[in-house]
Amino acid sequence: MSVLVVIPARYASSRYPGKPLVSLRGPDGTRQTLIERSWRAALQATVADRVVVATDDTRIRDVAKDFGAEVVMTSSDCRNGTERTAEAAARLGGDFELVVNFQGDAPLTPPWFVDGLVAGLRADPDAGMATPVLRCDGRTLAGFQEDRRAGLVGGTTAVFDRRRHALYFSKEVIPHVTGHWAPDAPTPVFHHVGIYAYRPDGLREYPGWPTGPLEALEGLEQLRFLENGHRILCVEVDARGRAFWELNNPEDVERIEAILAAGDGS
Repeated sequence: MSVLVVIPARYASSRYPGKPLVSLRGPDGTRQTLIERSWRAALQATVADRVVVATDDTRIRDVAKDFGAEVVMTSSDCRNGTERTAEAAARLGGDFELVVNFQGDAPLTPPWFVDGLVAGLRADPDAGMATPVLRCDGRTLAGFQEDRRAGLVGGTTAVFDRRRHALYFSKEVIPHVTGHWAPDAPTPVFHHVGIYAYRPDGLREYPGWPTGPLEALEGLEQLRFLENGHRILCVEVDARGRAFWELNNPEDVERIEAILAAGDGS
C-alpha cells in the first residue's frame, strides 16, 4: 500500500503573493525557487512512493514541470492546502494507504519528519490524521515571542493530551509561559511542523465540512478536524541539530538563506 505526498502551492496568497516562486540562495550560491526546494526535500522521505505538486496556477505549474516535478492541476476554489491535497488525491485515484500534505513553504523539513509521521499514524488506529511537533529550545521560543511582539506570524504551536492527541493549535505561543530558558535548553512549548498525514476516508470528507469558528479565527486548516470530532496525533520529532523554519513572511527569506548557508538545512 502506497504513500502519496502532495505539495499544495498557490500563487494568490494574501499575506505573501507569489511565495512559491520566491528564489532562495543555497550554500553554493545557486538559486532555486521555494517550491523546488520543498519538492526536493519531500523526495528525500523514504516512505514517499509518489510526490506531486498540486496547484491552480499555470506559473507554478510551468516552473514545477521545468525542474521535473509531477504536477496536478486543482481548482482555484480550494480554501486551503488540505482541500487542495484532497482534490489532488481524488484526481490521481489509486488505492493510497496514506496521503501526506507536505507544505510548500517548508524547504528545511528533514525527511525523517515525514517518515516518523507516517509510522506514528500507522501505529495509532484511533487517529484519523497526524502531524509532527518539535519541542522548542529557548532560542526558538524566544524567536516566536519576538515575532509576536513585532506583529508577525511566526510558528504555530500545539498542545496535546497524554496519548498525544491534539487539544489545540494556535499561532499564539501556547501554553502561556513566563520563564526564561537558555538558548539550547528544552522548553514546554511545542512547535507544530506544517506537515499532515491523512487516512483517505477523513481526507475525502474534509472539503465538505464547513469552516468552523476556530479555523476561521486562527487560520489553521487542521482545526477543522478537531471541530468535527476527529483525533489528530501529534508525533514528536527530533531535529537532530538541524535548524527548522517555515517561510511565512518576506522577512523569513534571509533567515532561511542563513540556515542554508550554515549547512543546517536540506
